[in-house]
Amino acid sequence: MSPPNLYLPLIDLSSTDRASTAKSIRQACMDHGFFYVINHGIDDFVVNSLFRESKNFFDLPLSEKMKLEIKTDYRGFSPPYAETLNPSSKLKGDLKETFDIGPINDSLNQWPSKERMPAWRVTMESYDEKIMNVAVRLISLIALALNLDENFFTKIGALDSPMGFLRLLHYPGEIPESEKGKYGASAHSDYGMITLLVTDGVPGLQICREKDRSPQLWEDVHHVEGALIVNIGDMMERWTNCIFRSTVHRVVAVGQERYSVAFFLDPNNECVVECLENCCSETSPPRFPPIKCGDYLEERFRVTYSQ
Repeated sequence: MSPPNLYLPLIDLSSTDRASTAKSIRQACMDHGFFYVINHGIDDFVVNSLFRESKNFFDLPLSEKMKLEIKTDYRGFSPPYAETLNPSSKLKGDLKETFDIGPINDSLNQWPSKERMPAWRVTMESYDEKIMNVAVRLISLIALALNLDENFFTKIGALDSPMGFLRLLHYPGEIPESEKGKYGASAHSDYGMITLLVTDGVPGLQICREKDRSPQLWEDVHHVEGALIVNIGDMMERWTNCIFRSTVHRVVAVGQERYSVAFFLDPNNECVVECLENCCSETSPPRFPPIKCGDYLEERFRVTYSQ
């Protein structure tokens, strides 16, 4: 049986009514943890260039891609089956292959050679600058959605040298019989503040709003032309004491190649994430202890790559 249709809220970033936009974001974050963003200011040329360069890289022979294999700093190429995003899964190894880029000026980043891929780095830098701008605009609206000052997350230092990560993803079309049943990306939540995703339109993304429900109900997230898909990450869930949900999601194999690019906005490593005062009370005490962002991310990465 096909998953039920899911209609996520559509947030118009060009709206001048910030109070109304913030109210819509609040409802979306409480009900789904996911929403679409339109009129975000990133034009089709930039997105098309991004996907062209992504495809050009993933089309390289595996031996060439492995020269940029991810190391302990989590930057670079990760081949199929190297990650299992769902640590409780009995099926080890997700089908996807990925390429991770940290903050653009970070010396730890790995880059394909300019001779082989002359437009790669400038394309990634251009997209990173634009998507970071969108993410910061969204964070100010999320602050308003939490009945905080719009500059709250800036004032507490979360956006002092934030950790913006780009992840290029390629999901296979044909799957060997021996790998049937595995997921493109197994069930997981994202680790940071928010994630902004752009896809090539091929389906496969599903969310589960009630992760403790049995059996779990998975709903398809449909492609909306020109829209970004935004979801709340674990850090924001911890800040809000689960008022805003970091929703579990996965990518299923659909028999078609699929490309997407995720941008993860994380606070800087020294930022302490602890329950906001207006998100807890005597009857609803903090569910999580304070934690430094860097410590939380390191543990989540360690579990992901040790499967």
